[in-house]
Amino acid sequence: MQVNAKVYMGTLYLSIAGELDEHTAHYARSAMDNQFDSAEFKQVIIDLSKLDFMDSTGIGVLIGRYKKLKQRNTPVFISNPSTQADKIFKMTALYDVMPKIN
Repeated sequence: MQVNAKVYMGTLYLSIAGELDEHTAHYARSAMDNQFDSAEFKQVIIDLSKLDFMDSTGIGVLIGRYKKLKQRNTPVFISNPSTQADKIFKMTALYDVMPKIN
Protein backbone atom coordinates (compact mmCIF):
# COMPACT_ATOMS: atom_id res chain seq x y z
CA MET A 1 0.00 0.00 0.00
CA GLN A 2 1.32 3.39 -1.05
CA VAL A 3 -0.21 6.84 -0.93
CA ASN A 4 1.67 9.41 -2.97
CA ALA A 5 0.78 13.08 -3.02
CA LYS A 6 1.65 16.30 -4.78
CA VAL A 7 0.08 19.72 -5.00
CA TYR A 8 -0.01 21.47 -8.34
CA MET A 9 -1.85 24.69 -9.14
CA GLY A 10 -4.21 24.44 -6.17
CA THR A 11 -5.04 20.75 -6.65
CA LEU A 12 -3.94 17.97 -4.32
CA TYR A 13 -3.25 14.86 -6.38
CA LEU A 14 -3.31 11.61 -4.42
CA SER A 15 -2.32 8.27 -5.92
CA ILE A 16 -3.30 5.10 -4.08
CA ALA A 17 -1.47 1.92 -5.04
CA GLY A 18 -1.80 -1.65 -3.80
CA GLU A 19 -4.61 -2.95 -1.63
CA LEU A 20 -6.98 -0.79 0.38
CA ASP A 21 -8.51 -3.10 2.97
CA GLU A 22 -8.70 -3.64 6.72
CA HIS A 23 -4.95 -4.31 6.90
CA THR A 24 -3.93 -1.06 5.19
CA ALA A 25 -6.84 1.23 6.12
CA HIS A 26 -5.10 2.84 9.10
CA TYR A 27 -2.02 3.70 7.05
CA ALA A 28 -4.07 5.06 4.12
CA ARG A 29 -6.31 7.12 6.41
CA SER A 30 -3.32 8.57 8.24
CA ALA A 31 -1.35 9.31 5.06
CA MET A 32 -4.29 11.11 3.43
CA ASP A 33 -5.16 13.06 6.59
CA ASN A 34 -1.53 14.19 6.92
CA GLN A 35 -1.69 15.59 3.39
CA PHE A 36 -5.01 17.32 4.09
CA ASP A 37 -3.52 19.00 7.17
CA SER A 38 -0.17 20.00 5.67
CA ALA A 39 -0.99 21.24 2.18
CA GLU A 40 -3.03 24.12 0.77
CA PHE A 41 -5.37 23.16 -2.06
CA LYS A 42 -8.81 23.86 -3.51
CA GLN A 43 -9.72 20.38 -4.73
CA VAL A 44 -8.53 16.78 -4.49
CA ILE A 45 -8.09 14.28 -7.31
CA ILE A 46 -7.56 10.67 -6.24
CA ASP A 47 -5.88 8.46 -8.84
CA LEU A 48 -6.90 4.83 -8.42
CA SER A 49 -5.15 3.41 -11.50
CA LYS A 50 -2.77 1.35 -9.34
CA LEU A 51 -5.35 0.17 -6.81
CA ASP A 52 -5.35 -3.64 -7.01
CA PHE A 53 -8.02 -4.39 -4.42
CA MET A 54 -10.52 -2.55 -2.23
CA ASP A 55 -13.00 -3.98 0.26
CA SER A 56 -15.71 -2.35 2.36
CA THR A 57 -13.13 -1.01 4.80
CA GLY A 58 -11.39 0.75 1.91
CA ILE A 59 -14.69 2.22 0.80
CA GLY A 60 -15.13 3.50 4.35
CA VAL A 61 -11.70 5.13 4.26
CA LEU A 62 -12.56 7.01 1.06
CA ILE A 63 -15.99 8.05 2.32
CA GLY A 64 -14.45 9.26 5.56
CA ARG A 65 -11.91 11.39 3.70
CA TYR A 66 -14.71 12.72 1.47
CA LYS A 67 -16.73 13.77 4.54
CA LYS A 68 -13.68 15.45 6.08
CA LEU A 69 -13.07 17.43 2.90
CA LYS A 70 -16.75 18.26 2.47
CA GLN A 71 -16.65 20.07 5.82
CA ARG A 72 -13.96 22.27 4.26
CA ASN A 73 -16.02 22.74 1.06
CA THR A 74 -13.31 20.95 -0.91
CA PRO A 75 -14.49 18.83 -3.86
CA VAL A 76 -13.09 15.32 -4.38
CA PHE A 77 -12.76 13.63 -7.77
CA ILE A 78 -11.72 10.11 -8.82
CA SER A 79 -9.29 9.67 -11.69
CA ASN A 80 -8.23 6.58 -13.67
CA PRO A 81 -9.96 3.95 -11.52
CA SER A 82 -8.73 0.41 -11.97
CA THR A 83 -11.30 -2.01 -13.37
CA GLN A 84 -11.96 -3.38 -9.89
CA ALA A 85 -12.29 0.09 -8.31
CA ASP A 86 -14.53 1.29 -11.14
CA LYS A 87 -16.86 -1.66 -10.62
CA ILE A 88 -17.14 -0.94 -6.88
CA PHE A 89 -17.74 2.79 -7.44
CA LYS A 90 -20.51 2.02 -9.93
CA MET A 91 -22.17 -0.62 -7.72
CA THR A 92 -22.14 1.60 -4.63
CA ALA A 93 -22.99 4.86 -6.47
CA LEU A 94 -19.85 6.48 -5.04
CA TYR A 95 -19.46 8.42 -8.27
CA ASP A 96 -22.50 10.42 -7.13
CA VAL A 97 -20.43 11.96 -4.32
CA MET A 98 -16.91 11.65 -5.80
CA PRO A 99 -17.31 12.13 -9.54
CA LYS A 100 -15.05 10.36 -12.01
CA ILE A 101 -12.98 12.66 -14.22
CA ASN A 102 -10.64 11.95 -17.12
